[in-house]
Amino acid sequence: MTALPSELPALPGWRTPVIAPSLILAPGPVPTSIYGDDVWSLAPLIANPSASRVGVDWSKFPDAFREEMRLAAWMMINTALPESVLVGHPAWHSRLGPHGIYDTVRRWQRFARWLTAQGISGLGACTTEAFTAYAGHLARRSSANRNDGTKELVALTRLWAFDAASARPAGLVMPPWHRYGVDDYLPAAPAPGPGENSREPIAPATMGPLLIWALRVVDDFADDILSAQKETQRLTEQAEQTVGTWESMARLRAYLDQLVERGAPVPTRWHKGEHQISLTYMAALVGCSPKQINSHLRTELREGFRDYAQRHPGPCPLSTPITGRVAGQPWTQSIDFTEVPQLMRHLSVACFIVLAYLTGMRPGEVMGLESGCCPEPSSPGRHLIYGRVFKGVHDQDGNHYSAGQVREVPWVAIPPVVTAIRVLERIAPDGLLFDSAVHAIPRGRISTGRVVGFEAMRNRIEDFIAWASGLAVDLDRPHEVIPDDSFGALGVARFRRSLAWHIARRPGGLVALAIQYGHMRTAMSAGYAARGRGGIHELLDIETARATADTLTTLHDDLATGTGISGPAARRAIHAAAQAPTFAGSIRTHRQARDILGNPALTVYDNPHSFLMCVYNRDRALCHRLDVTDAPSLDRCRPSCANIARTDRHADELLQHARDLEKQAASETVPGPLADRLTQRAGRLRGLADCHEHDRIHFQEPTS
Repeated sequence: MTALPSELPALPGWRTPVIAPSLILAPGPVPTSIYGDDVWSLAPLIANPSASRVGVDWSKFPDAFREEMRLAAWMMINTALPESVLVGHPAWHSRLGPHGIYDTVRRWQRFARWLTAQGISGLGACTTEAFTAYAGHLARRSSANRNDGTKELVALTRLWAFDAASARPAGLVMPPWHRYGVDDYLPAAPAPGPGENSREPIAPATMGPLLIWALRVVDDFADDILSAQKETQRLTEQAEQTVGTWESMARLRAYLDQLVERGAPVPTRWHKGEHQISLTYMAALVGCSPKQINSHLRTELREGFRDYAQRHPGPCPLSTPITGRVAGQPWTQSIDFTEVPQLMRHLSVACFIVLAYLTGMRPGEVMGLESGCCPEPSSPGRHLIYGRVFKGVHDQDGNHYSAGQVREVPWVAIPPVVTAIRVLERIAPDGLLFDSAVHAIPRGRISTGRVVGFEAMRNRIEDFIAWASGLAVDLDRPHEVIPDDSFGALGVARFRRSLAWHIARRPGGLVALAIQYGHMRTAMSAGYAARGRGGIHELLDIETARATADTLTTLHDDLATGTGISGPAARRAIHAAAQAPTFAGSIRTHRQARDILGNPALTVYDNPHSFLMCVYNRDRALCHRLDVTDAPSLDRCRPSCANIARTDRHADELLQHARDLEKQAASETVPGPLADRLTQRAGRLRGLADCHEHDRIHFQEPTS
């Protein structure tokens, strides 16, 4: 029998702890379940602040199997899988994390229900034939796949092992797949999936204005919102601490009389579909207590005042100054007492967007950041972020470790990220930056060591988008309205993939204006993420390879339809494009990406901002005169570089941009010297287009 922790008996009683005290990982006090509880909380095993708290509900199990599976689950929580079961299964973990335990017991529950439907009334009555029939049942489901099927069968192997290891085994027989392997019990294998890279990047048209507003809120609005929060807290405390007196009642009566006499609006808040008097704000304004207002409005003298407030609703403006500007204008005339909680929520969401998008962190890593994680550098240099990682972290026995570990290589923080962290530290000066209690409405709840949940943050991001878009309309900035993403809600996990996509493809528009992607790639290469398994560099490589493949595929199709190409690297570009059909659409893994990026014949980068393609050869590159690198610096293209190629599309874009510059130069509002420079620039662009027209070659011409 597998050894139990010394503080537990061999056979649990009704009041035996579900989790041995020595196994508890959660920081601080947590509620612990006893063996007889209908619901077992697994929260004591969870130290990751962003992980959901799960529990096992035994009331949902068939009566005939509940106690047998309860004992097996207790064994699984408190003991390791017997070593004899691990033989031949090097990838198995001797202990599961809390979510693995939860998932396994849920699979036991489905098995128990199926056995009940077959007329089997206990684990001891389950035969090898029943196991085989259940495996067939799983394989025939419309949603069946080998990955989930393997998890189902392994879960039942664990049920057998822990039942056999308990002090009161039910006599469950060994599943046949444990002896013969699972392959014959699984559905046919599908094509391999792309894993993390299956998440679609956020479209630049959406990410651009979203990032603009997130940075704007963090940089320009944060002081106003935090000042309003401080004033709101002061007014609330003042109202709550004011003791009602005859003098305060007299002030209240005089205030209400003046409102009615002047037909003035009443400070209200929108609640449950109607305007309601803001008692706290009015109490602080008048200098009375909210209870006095409430009781006074119930008197016969004020019988109709609530109806008056419905007809004359008014704001609750705070006196805090507005310092934030958008294009030189205040972003709002004043902040309302009633909107402060939502503005605080928008501020924290803006910080999350900046951190999630501009660091390459996974959502759980962002949520796990704590106050003080980004200290000021002791000497001039980059800010570093010290935090925990959770994915792929195991203990000395190879089992998942819920608490994670401090990242060996800190993340590098560019200035917008540092600013976002400093704002969060003002909101949450101690502990977790995204502590759910700190960011709750209303604030002031006791911290439980948990952070804002992923689903809650997902919804708050959508609320932020709606609010920012409304503000863009109010400020007459329709070009900064955030359009819907074609793949639906943004969620929290797509920012990391989007960063890699945007860096690799360098889209134009607002995204390029907001962040210099060349700088982002340089920062990442210097230490944003280690090149270990699952690092952001793998995503960058995959997206760069996909961008290269897309460029070559487009070039191949253009050349096949007669498009001309010019430039010193034109023939190398034609040769590279000829290989495009061999890998188009096939880049799913990091190894495939490295095969493409490591092939010097395929290093073709489109650079729409410079109206050219770079067929990169580092020995000929003028963007790197002193340093040697495997990728071009597309923001430093030189017209005389031997790596340049242009197609008819680039030439058309040169002419269109030249016309735009000439139109600007002709405007009476443009000063003379500037008009001359614009005209000269247009002339140079026309010259490049003329050279293309003179030198262009076609795919049909010999390339040697």
